[in-house]
Amino acid sequence: MTTLSPQAIIEFIRSLYPGCDKVPLHAPVFRGNERRYVADCLDSTFVSSVGPYVTRLEEMIQDLTGAAYAVATNCGTAALHAALLTVGVRPGDEVLTQPISFVATANAIAYCSARPVFIDVEPASMGLDPAALEDFFASQTRMGSGACYNRQSGRRIAACVPMHTFGHPCRIQSIVDICAMHGVPVIEDAAEALGSTQLNRHCGTFGLAGVLSFNGNKIVTSGGGGMIVTDDERFAAHARHLTTTAKKPHPYLYEHTEVGYNYRMPNINAALSCGQLEQLDRFLEEKRGIAAAYQTFFRDSTLTFVTEPPGARSNYWLNTVLAKNLEARDQLLAATNAVGVMTRPVWTPLNRLPMFAQCQTHGGAVADDLADRIVNLPSSVPA
Repeated sequence: MTTLSPQAIIEFIRSLYPGCDKVPLHAPVFRGNERRYVADCLDSTFVSSVGPYVTRLEEMIQDLTGAAYAVATNCGTAALHAALLTVGVRPGDEVLTQPISFVATANAIAYCSARPVFIDVEPASMGLDPAALEDFFASQTRMGSGACYNRQSGRRIAACVPMHTFGHPCRIQSIVDICAMHGVPVIEDAAEALGSTQLNRHCGTFGLAGVLSFNGNKIVTSGGGGMIVTDDERFAAHARHLTTTAKKPHPYLYEHTEVGYNYRMPNINAALSCGQLEQLDRFLEEKRGIAAAYQTFFRDSTLTFVTEPPGARSNYWLNTVLAKNLEARDQLLAATNAVGVMTRPVWTPLNRLPMFAQCQTHGGAVADDLADRIVNLPSSVPA
C-alpha cells in the first residue's frame, strides 16, 4: 500500500480544478439557461410563491424520478418536516433514522415534537444498515393497537427516515420491506441523491415519499429549495396544502383549515433550478468522471476511496476517502485547508450533539468509526 503525502494529494486535486487558487468543496456552475429564465421571471414580476416555473420544475422532477407527484418547497428541511407531518408524525412519537446525516434530518423530526432514534449505518453505503434495523425491531419493539411501539420508551414509532449519504444509495428496498412488516412508513431523505439510482430506480421513490434538496451546494441548485416526491395522490395533496399555509383554494378569500406552513418555493428560485436541471445529465457525467479520477489516484493507497454500492449508480455528490484513523484524518484536513483546498470531515454524528444526546441509539460502532475517518474531497463540476 502506498502512503500518499498531503502535498501529492493537494497537487492532484489542483490538477482536477486548474486555475483555482482556492478549491471549493462543491460550488455551483451556471452555464445554461439559468440567467435567461431568472430574467424572464423578473420581467413577469411573478417572483414569489408558486408560479409557472414552480409548476415546470415539479413536472421536470416527476419526469426525472418517475414519481407521480412532486411538491416544491423553499428548502429540503421544510420538505422533510412537511412530509413527516403528512405521514402522521405527532408530538411524543419516535422516528427511526441514522446517526451519520446532516443535522436537518433530526431537526425536522424535532420540529414535529417527536424524538429521533438512531440506528447504525453500514460501511458500504454509509447509510442506514438494514441488519441493524431488523435487529432493532426484533429486540426493541412490540406491536399493539395496530402500531409499532418502542419497548424501552413506550413511544409509537411513526416513521423511518433513511438518508442516502453523499449521494450513495443505501439498501433502501430492504429498509422499506423491513419497515412494512412492522407498519412503519418510510420517508426517504434523498437530499443529496438527485440523479442517484438503486436497482435502476431513482432515490426518493421507494418509500411512501422522498425528499430532495436544491441548496446552493447541491448538484442542482435553486439557491435554496426542496421537493417532496410521492406516488400517493392524497399524500401529495395534503403536503401541498400544508406547505401553502393550509389555505383553502379560492380566488380571493383567505381561509385556512389547519396550522400550515409558508414552505412553498418562490417562482424565481424555481426558474434557476429549471435551468440547472436541464443540465443534470451532463453534470452527472462530469461528476462521475471526477470520481473515476479520484478512484484511480487513490488505488492501492492507505486512503480508501468510497465507491458506489453494488446495484447502485451514485451521483458522487461528495467524493470521500477513508483515512486509517482519526489522527491521519486530521492531518489531511489540516494540510489541505491550510493551502485553500477545501476538504471536510463528516458531520458530527447526530447522537453526539447535545440536543439529541439523550435519544436512543441502537448500535453505532460503524457510525463512530466512519466519523473518525471520513474526509470529503472537492467535488464540484468543472467550471
